[in-house]
Amino acid sequence: MQVAIIGAGYVGLVTGGGLASLGHRVRLGEADPDRVARLESGDVPIFEKGLPDLLSRGSERELISYHTSNIEAVVGAELVFLCLPTPAGDDGRADLGLINAVVDELANEVADDAIFVIKSTVPPGTVAGLRKRLADLGSSARVVSHPEFLREGKALDDFMKPDRIVVGAYDDEDAEAIAGLYESLDANVVRTDPTSAEMIKYASNSYLAARLTFVNTLANVCEAVGADVMDVISGMGMDHRIGPHFLQPGPGYGGSCFPKDTAALIGVAEDAGYDFELLRAVIEADREQRRRIAEKVRQAAGGGLRGRRVAMWGVTFKAGTDDVRESPALRIAELLEEDGADVVAYDPEGTTDQVTMVAGPVEATRDADVLFVATEWPEFLTVDMTEVAEAMKGYRVVDSRNLLDPTAVRAAGLDYWGLGRPSA
Repeated sequence: MQVAIIGAGYVGLVTGGGLASLGHRVRLGEADPDRVARLESGDVPIFEKGLPDLLSRGSERELISYHTSNIEAVVGAELVFLCLPTPAGDDGRADLGLINAVVDELANEVADDAIFVIKSTVPPGTVAGLRKRLADLGSSARVVSHPEFLREGKALDDFMKPDRIVVGAYDDEDAEAIAGLYESLDANVVRTDPTSAEMIKYASNSYLAARLTFVNTLANVCEAVGADVMDVISGMGMDHRIGPHFLQPGPGYGGSCFPKDTAALIGVAEDAGYDFELLRAVIEADREQRRRIAEKVRQAAGGGLRGRRVAMWGVTFKAGTDDVRESPALRIAELLEEDGADVVAYDPEGTTDQVTMVAGPVEATRDADVLFVATEWPEFLTVDMTEVAEAMKGYRVVDSRNLLDPTAVRAAGLDYWGLGRPSA
């Protein structure tokens, strides 16, 4: 099929590359000319394993092209995917300004039988509003909801082997058009109305945020009573009603989705007259988790941070990505810096100007009073902890991901502090 994708960000690029790999002709519209120039030269501006090769193959097969004009991008398009940011406003609700602006721009530029495909995460009722907006603009184009479920770091796998493909459409014919894009994949297709499809995305992310927050809180209880949370979650995860996924304790959730979508769903509920108290508690517990980790680092440094150096391994919100948006590592670093700490960090892919960045994990620990493991990069498992012990001024390691082997850390002469784990 002829597909236009508006927005060459994370979702747009992965979706475009994936659709091209399935044989569809993709025209990507992107307002940033520098980004377009980079993409045309083969330079992919985000880190996602396998994505550069995927886009390169699409270009070689002449199935992908990049355009600085949205109007140019939609020429001949049967489907127009909107992969645009919906950032949180001051009140936490999703800002639909970009979506509305592009729909206004393209309403009378697309073919009469074109379908706008809303890939962006939008509040329930958005497609209904856009349907009316198109009609008011005199456009006969239709609009459907088709939310994305791409995990950063594993996005290509998620595209090629999706748990489900969700399509929310008013007409069966429109739903079939979207489902037909993926007919070569072995995937379950959930066909529903647009509002339910929009809610599926918010509900999924909010549930996962709640699950992560539960296990973080559970780790705090285990720590208080002397249980080992790693054994506890192993036993929990064997229950088929629970399963092992998203049961790893850590410093809190982050990235471009969970913080934004939990706040937005609270706003959706409020607008409908319901107080989503449970989700409010999840958000507050997530904030408290970051405060607890910062306090753990403070105690590991001797009870105060003024003039102390903290080595931080990881700045991205999770391993496998260069994304530092809403990173719990950086949120905790901010708390540490407010108390006077000098934070020196290393990350294999991510970078930031919030803290001092260095070129290697051992270099980050030089003269450090405490080592704080903030992101679960596998690379950190291969670091010689004896070298770390020699480089550090202090001797304590705060592992907020329970990533390192406590025995190996202690064998190097260091003191290991994990989450929800016995101290010895």
